[in-house]
Amino acid sequence: EVGAWKYYYSDQGDYTWEQARNYCQTFFTDLVAIQNKEEIEYLNENLPRHERYYWIGIRKLGGLWTWVGTKKVLTKEAENWAVGEPNNRRSNQDCVEIYIKRTKQSGKWNDEPCNRKKKALCYKASCQPSSCSQRGECVETIGSYRCECYPGFHGPECQYVVQCAELEPKGVHVNCSHPYGNFSYNSTCMFGCQEGFKRQGPGMLRCLPSRQWSEDSPICTAITCPVLSAPKRGEINCSHLHGDFTFGSTCTFSCQMGFVLMGSDSLKCTAMGTWTGDAPHCEAITCPVLSAPEWGDMNCSHLRGNFTFGSTCAFSCQMGFVLMGPKSRECTTTGTWTGDIPHCEAITCPVLNAPDQGELNCSHLHGNFTFGSTCAFSCQKGFLLMGPDSRECMATGTWSEDTPHCEAIACPILSAPDQGELNCSHLHGNFTFGSTCTFSCQMGFVLKGSETRECMATRTWTGDTPQCKAITCPVLSAPEWGELNCSHPHGDFAFGSTCAFSCQMGFALIGPERRECMTTGTWTGDTTRCEAVACPVLSAPDQGQLNCSHQHGNFTFGSTCVFSCQTGFALVGPESRECMATGVWTGGTPQCKGIAAAQTIACPVLSAPKWGEINCSHLHGDFTFGSTCTVSCQMGFVLMGSESRKCTATGTWTGDAPHCEAISCPALNAPSRGQLTCSHMHGNFTYNSTCTFSCEEGFVRMGAEVLQCEATGNWTRPPPVCTG
Repeated sequence: EVGAWKYYYSDQGDYTWEQARNYCQTFFTDLVAIQNKEEIEYLNENLPRHERYYWIGIRKLGGLWTWVGTKKVLTKEAENWAVGEPNNRRSNQDCVEIYIKRTKQSGKWNDEPCNRKKKALCYKASCQPSSCSQRGECVETIGSYRCECYPGFHGPECQYVVQCAELEPKGVHVNCSHPYGNFSYNSTCMFGCQEGFKRQGPGMLRCLPSRQWSEDSPICTAITCPVLSAPKRGEINCSHLHGDFTFGSTCTFSCQMGFVLMGSDSLKCTAMGTWTGDAPHCEAITCPVLSAPEWGDMNCSHLRGNFTFGSTCAFSCQMGFVLMGPKSRECTTTGTWTGDIPHCEAITCPVLNAPDQGELNCSHLHGNFTFGSTCAFSCQKGFLLMGPDSRECMATGTWSEDTPHCEAIACPILSAPDQGELNCSHLHGNFTFGSTCTFSCQMGFVLKGSETRECMATRTWTGDTPQCKAITCPVLSAPEWGELNCSHPHGDFAFGSTCAFSCQMGFALIGPERRECMTTGTWTGDTTRCEAVACPVLSAPDQGQLNCSHQHGNFTFGSTCVFSCQTGFALVGPESRECMATGVWTGGTPQCKGIAAAQTIACPVLSAPKWGEINCSHLHGDFTFGSTCTVSCQMGFVLMGSESRKCTATGTWTGDAPHCEAISCPALNAPSRGQLTCSHMHGNFTYNSTCTFSCEEGFVRMGAEVLQCEATGNWTRPPPVCTG
């Protein structure tokens, strides 16, 4: 025991640190808390030595060495560690032992694992619950204790309380509480004022340890209301009980003539510092509030306030609208406006209609077909909109853009096929949507392709382009000993083809000279053939003989006959005669005469020109002196040279040898936008020449397709033309 502080230790056994503390707290106060060196010396001197030493009341809490009894952290000044300690060996040394009667470092501290067993070193405190009058902290000392008084208390046992001056404010309600005596430490006084008054200063004062109140005492003053003034064009009259415009003050209001008081005619200042109502004001007599008409504007001037006597308002309308009613109105003394209420009406445009074969869809903002109305146009299937797709009614009362219309979609223009005809019906215009065209062919032609085509909305025709194909006839061939010359206006050996037959010189045409392919697919006429031209049958002259050879038949073209006379007679005339292509024999008829008669002069034998004939008369024998020959041409040919020749005494013929030329027709040219194909038997554009005309696609021939040069030198018909 050291004075009032007593020490104890466990002499019956050893404990872990926790067990040691439980032991001390159960039988004493706690593990010892060492406060100074004297205490350490006392313990080292009076306690017996124990091999495992003693636990004391220090432990590591939150990483800091702490006195567990007071929860105070060990200060640097109070440390009493042995050399090299604390070392926290193996990181689990969180409790502290004290070396008692150790050879070295006796009385010093060492950190140890808390689960080791040692003696418990306890203490029993001198301070009691009643120590220091419970108004201060009891501090243990060796042999005694001392009191550290709390603020506001003093004396050895803190038994005395600090006193403040007694409070006696005027006109203020006070309510005090005195925990330690009247107007002493920690006494508090609450202050308040009567209704209509407010406190100037703190609402509460406290007696401080310094024997002073926390603040100066407050006072009560009448609550003030905002200062009132007479309304414009009005008057105010006030009475004040506690000062100008304070609690209890009353003010009355009035207005000049021509104005009306708006609000209460009397106000009183309340305990809340507010008036019983809002400050009134004088307003000029009002008219009903006006507003701008829909789609219009309003411009007002106000002399005495909005929409009051004398206010004037002017009205106007937005673009696209017209004002209906007065342009301005004025507020009168009766509180009414002059004139009626104006309004704005939308300007109208002419009524629109849907285009033919189309539709109209309109939206109207301000009424049917008025300013701002918009109309959209569209066309039915197969039609195109020509013009704007929408129009708007403008502020001028007219529509934007021009009037649109619907036009039928156009298909490519169709034309009649060659040698055919086209017959169309047009619902909406030539060759447009809905048009139907029927095709047919001329006689002798057959239609290949669609008979009817219709113009669709896709700008195309149904079906394929038809054609007229000529009907064909059997193929013809040239006759033996003859020639074939054909013209085919519509294809080889097809309808309209014409074939001309001719025979080689010395042969005559048997059958039609010309055949044509007909619509029936057959040729006109019978089959043509060439037969050798026959000459008159010759007989042997008197007193002579006849020996003939025949190539193509007896006494026909190419037959040759040789004449001879009996002895004593001389042959007068040609020794031989040949059957010519003209059907006559060369030379005159020979005779067998006596030697004297055989001296008659002969001329060269004449023959008929090609495409011509010869007719001779002989006085003294064939083609002898005095013989006369007349030459003529077949139809379609003209004689070029002497028409008549005579055998002279010199053995020559008068004139030149004549020939036959084909008669010419005027030369033809291809028509504009067309073609010309000709065949010429006797020379360009001469007798029996044939010419065929055709037109380019999209053009139609007007006139005959085939022309032939006639024996008169004229064509069978006028030349055709091609029209679109």
